[in-house]
Amino acid sequence: MNYGYFAAAAAYCIWGLLPIYWKVLDHLSPIYILSARIVFSFFFCVLLVMVKKCWPQIKAELKQPKRMLRILIASVLITMNWGTYIAAVNSSHIIDVSMGYYLNPLLVILLSTCVFKEKLSKMEWLAIGLAATGVLLMVFRFGQIPWISLALGITFAAYGAVKKTLHLDGLTSLTLETACIFPVFLASLFWMEGNGQGAAGSSAGILLLIVFSGVATALPLLLYGQAVKLIPFSAVGFFQYISPTISLILGVLLYNEAFTAEDFVVFLFIWAGLAVYLAGSLMHIWTARHQKQTSARSANRG
Repeated sequence: MNYGYFAAAAAYCIWGLLPIYWKVLDHLSPIYILSARIVFSFFFCVLLVMVKKCWPQIKAELKQPKRMLRILIASVLITMNWGTYIAAVNSSHIIDVSMGYYLNPLLVILLSTCVFKEKLSKMEWLAIGLAATGVLLMVFRFGQIPWISLALGITFAAYGAVKKTLHLDGLTSLTLETACIFPVFLASLFWMEGNGQGAAGSSAGILLLIVFSGVATALPLLLYGQAVKLIPFSAVGFFQYISPTISLILGVLLYNEAFTAEDFVVFLFIWAGLAVYLAGSLMHIWTARHQKQTSARSANRG
């Protein structure tokens, strides 16, 4: 269990620090970085599949066209998410990235009631309302639509919803997702290199970062998968705020992005929504634990 908590914290810390990785490569086209990320993620996943001998799971999925269609949809969604993320980071919109991942848990809740017909508590509705107020305030009061934040939050929430229907382990899922789009982005890499838009002629350090972008992508996902197996999912959920918090700090302190009073007001509503959501989750956990203890004491008396 201790390893599970470590894995969860490590996964979200890596995700929070990834803007530094992509910033080093910001002289390259976001499409090139995205292509390299997908291609080398696929190679890294195949290597791990060979080491862990997971081919039976891969073959089993390949024989089911309906499931492969859902994997393709997940693949498209995560590609859109990664592409938006890289472009946003490399155009100095790390604060918008942070907002997107703060919004993500609340968008997941909203999606769960729209798609999976799950009933929301009053506190969850209040949390969504507070976050929505922040976004609407940004639109109507400050005249800005947070396209980047909404795109990141929505694509990642939708990606999670599709994956929920598949019940695949992290390695099998990522291998198949990257395999679906691997040919397109491998061709993209060769085309960009052939047209002088690639990394040819870059330093050895830059080339290594491009190659290891697959490891940087897959490692936190695999750590996350381990965490989900070893500790309660509710506990994993509390770690998800590490990533956008680190990104926000990086954007403001390391990369000197503007964080205006208007930004603070919008974030305040989103943070308030998350605080209400967390309070509701803690109350639910405490109530469930209390009921379990009460039932156990009653059984012992019997």
